[in-house]
Amino acid sequence: MIVRVLLLIVAVGLIVRAVWRLVLGIAEGAGSGGRERGTIGRGVPMVRDPVCGTFVVQSRALTAQIGDRVEYFCSERCLNERRTKH
Repeated sequence: MIVRVLLLIVAVGLIVRAVWRLVLGIAEGAGSGGRERGTIGRGVPMVRDPVCGTFVVQSRALTAQIGDRVEYFCSERCLNERRTKH
């Protein structure tokens, strides 16, 4: 009997803690997103691979001059596929 009561108390405590963390996460995401604590970060430029549609950090993307513009690719496979089409 005592074991059941202890297990019930532990289970209720874990559920309350999980719900509390969920509510705090939702409130933070819906609110200022942490801006009030000075955690404003700079965005990272992203580019979209024209072959597969994957978004890639621009500084890490592979590039190729296609026509009069620079295109960005997520992988050698996508880069080579685009080159064979042009």
